[in-house]
Order: sequence, then structure tokens, then C-alpha cells
Amino acid sequence: MSRPLIDIKNLTIRFGPHTVVKNLSLQIAPGESVALVGESGSGKTLTARSLLGLLPPGAELTADRFVIAGEEMAQARPGEWRGLRGKRIGYVLQDALVSLDPLRRVGQQLADAQQGSGQKPTQARSLALLEAAGIADGAQRLSQYPHQLSGGQRQRTLIATALAASPGLLIADEPTTALDMTVQRQILQLLAERRAAGQALLLISHDLAVVSELADRVLVMRDGEVVEEGPGEQLLRRPQHPWTRQLLRAVPTPETRGQRLATAEPEPLPHRQIQHDKPLLEAKGLHKAYGSRQVLNNVNFRLHPGETLGVVGESGSGKTSLVRVVMGLTEPDSGTLLLEGQRWNNLSEAARRPQRARLQLIAQDPFSSFDPRYTVEKIIGESLDSVGIFGAERQRRVRQLLDEVQLGDRFLTRYAHQLSGGQRQRVAIARAFAPQPALLVADEPVSALDVSVQAQVLDLLAEMQAEHGTALLFISHDLGVIQHLADRVMVMRNGEVVEQGEVTTLFRSPQHPWTRQLLQALPHLPAASHVNFAGSQL
Repeated sequence: MSRPLIDIKNLTIRFGPHTVVKNLSLQIAPGESVALVGESGSGKTLTARSLLGLLPPGAELTADRFVIAGEEMAQARPGEWRGLRGKRIGYVLQDALVSLDPLRRVGQQLADAQQGSGQKPTQARSLALLEAAGIADGAQRLSQYPHQLSGGQRQRTLIATALAASPGLLIADEPTTALDMTVQRQILQLLAERRAAGQALLLISHDLAVVSELADRVLVMRDGEVVEEGPGEQLLRRPQHPWTRQLLRAVPTPETRGQRLATAEPEPLPHRQIQHDKPLLEAKGLHKAYGSRQVLNNVNFRLHPGETLGVVGESGSGKTSLVRVVMGLTEPDSGTLLLEGQRWNNLSEAARRPQRARLQLIAQDPFSSFDPRYTVEKIIGESLDSVGIFGAERQRRVRQLLDEVQLGDRFLTRYAHQLSGGQRQRVAIARAFAPQPALLVADEPVSALDVSVQAQVLDLLAEMQAEHGTALLFISHDLGVIQHLADRVMVMRNGEVVEQGEVTTLFRSPQHPWTRQLLQALPHLPAASHVNFAGSQL
């Protein structure tokens, strides 16, 4: 048998008195695909970074054995690590825009990455690397900067740079989390091809469906420890540890529709009353263009009180442009948008202001939408200004909302930077519901969250929507979330609505080729994963 590329035993990583990875053992053979799964803070990324000598300052690493590419590296000097990075181990991070140099063209970055291969960098090899990463128009891309590429193109370019020196092991840290389904499918196919070509893969992910497609073995981490390990398909079909069961139970699928996700056993979500007599929001023939680019083309839909309408499509399909028109941040070039039967587009801000509180937005990244100088009490309280709630009543209402989103009074004086990602999204939900809106627009509100935190947020949205009778316009590229949550779905491509209808019917029998393509791109968990796992705990 060939010697393992990674052979570590009882790896422990500490920051002062805090142990963040404890007694982890890991072996990866050439051509093998291994996945580390778990939530943020479980130690996945720190484990991966330790394999490249990239631990943050202050980290203390100990191990009984720490062999990387045949060398004992526990006490390695910086120069020794530089000989491994790129040449022996490639590294792909989740955020390619941050990872790529914004001041250098793609061709320059690929040439730099080829230096470790022992071959002279050439444009032909750069083009071959881009083609291998699935970028067909490589000649055009070589002269561009990262900001001129789409999200999928940036991620493919980052993978191309990681492969440039032909490393034996590729570490991919959440490489598909923020990508659309079709782009995610392309990246997964590329990683599968590299594995088939004999390259080892260490995949870091909280997306269990992605893991099920790529991993030969899976290690499940929690609080710095491996709680379960085994062959990928076997572990995901028949998990033994309660934490693995909980992670699988939290994955939204068509089978979880109408059920809470963040519970040990299936429990029904509260019933919602949908008023079908007249629409709350109605779009008639919306068009919007930026120069020659048509971002909305004859968009028509209706959304009724209490109803959830899911909007799906890849980047550039018009989802965000639609959100901006609905929120009154952008005017359509033509067409009509009615809110509660009254014209909502092409109004002065003075005419729009009395109705502003009737619709609220939950953004994908609440941290960037919060004033960092505000406490949680002020963040939520400011949304009550528009409905004239002040003083003692305002304080009472803020506390009530914090209870409803399961945070409580202890969070009143905290600032945004003192909150976890899930806590920030709960505060964003509380702020959105504060003025008791008729319509809530949720733009990718859970795409950056861990699976169990996502489950809690989705349950919370469903509970508060039922309690307040709010309509929900839910934008997402995650078809599993849409199938779990939405009553109806609208599929967009290139600014057009190509198909819409009742969510179960549409996804069971899609009529449009693009809808079928989206569904074919969706990763699936093994079928036995969604049985009732008795004994798991939240």
C-alpha cells in the first residue's frame, strides 16, 4: 500500500487554556476523499489549517504523530512549510474574492501558482488549468481581475490556482456553500474528476448532501472532537451518534415539509392561514434594464396574505433586482407593482413613507446591515420609529420580540460583534417583525448558516409567520429550503419567470427544461437519512 499523504495521531490545538481541537487522528491516502463535517466552531477549519502550517498566532499544536507528505511537521520551520504549500498541498477557501489578489490579473496569479510545479509557467498551461476547472473562455479570463468574474468563475479560478503545481492533496474548505445549485454542481463534478485522476481530497463542509456525493470517509466533529467516523454512505445512512443524527434531521428536504427541523423527533409546524380572496402583493409586467442588460423581463406574480412564495434561480437571474423593486429601492422601467391593492412603484418617497413599515427585509448578512455602534435593543427599537412606538411601550415590545426569537433580556445590551451568526439572524428577524409588517422579504437569509442553526432559523420564521399572519417572499438558491418552506415557487432565469406554481407539484413534475436542470443539480442525501432518529437531542 502507498504511504498516506496525511498521517496524524492525537492532534490537539490550544489557545492558552482553551482546547479547540482534542486528540484528533486522521489519515488520508493518495486518491482518497475524506470529509470533516460539523458546525462553525467545531474545529474543522483549524484542523485543515494545521495541515498547512497556517494556524493563527497564539495557537499551540501537539500530536503523537504529525506526518504531512512523508515528513514529521509538528516542529517544522516556516521554510519547510513553504516547500509543502501549493507544491504538495493545494488549498481552496470558501470566499474566492478574498483569497484571490484583487490587484493582479487572473493570468498573473496562475503563473505565480505554477512556480512550485518545477515547470516554467506558460500561458498554454494557464489556459489548460482554467479549462480543467470548467472555464471555457480562458483566454478572455486571463486578462481580467477577480472582481470582473462571477462567483462561480472566481471559485473555479481559485481551484485552478490550487491545482497549478499538481499537488497530491487538495484541501477544499466549504468550496460550494455560497454558490448557486448549477455552479455548485459544476464544482462538485470538477472535484470528483480530480479524485478520479488520483488526487486526494480533504473536504470541509457542513453540507451533508455535498459530503455524501464526494467522501469515501466522513469524520463528524463537535466541540473540537471527532464524535463519529466511518465510510461516507454507511455513516450517512445509519448514523450512530446522536449529534450526527441531529445534523441529518436538520437538513431541509421535501420529506421534512410541514415539520420542525430543530427537534429530536418530527413535530408539526404551526398552521398558517392563507387568505386567497385578494393578493397582498401583485406584479404586472415588470421590466427593468441596465443599459442593454435586461434584468427583469415581463415578471408577473401574486402573493397572498399569510402565504410563502419561494423565488429560485442562479446568480444573474433577476432575484436581487426583483427584491429591490419590491422594497421600493429601484423603480421598474415599466409595469405595475401593487401593495395591498395600491400602486407601489413610481411613487415619491413622501407618498411611499406611510406604507414603508408594511414590508420589511431580512438580508443574507445581517452583520453588515446593523449599525456597529448600536446595542441589540437599539437595533430592534429603531424599526419601531416608523410606527410611532416609543418609551416604555417600545422597551416592552423589544423584550417581547427577543423572547419570541428565543434570545431574552440578556442580549439587550450586546453589540452585533458579540453575537454568533445565528444570533445575529434572530435579531434581524426580531427587527423585521417589530413593526408587524404585512410582507416580509427574506433574501438568502440562511445560506451562510450551519445546518442546525439554519434549522432553528427556519423553524423560527415559520412560527412567527403563523403567529403574525405575515406573507413571506423567500429568495434562495437552496431548493431543499424552498421545498421545505414555500407554498408556491417561482423559477427565474435571465430576468424571466420561466415557471411558477404550487411547490410540491412543480418540483414533482417540472415543465420547463431549466427547472429540470436545477433539480438535477441538487445534491441528495442517502434515502435512509431521514428516518425518525429516536434518542437524538437538540
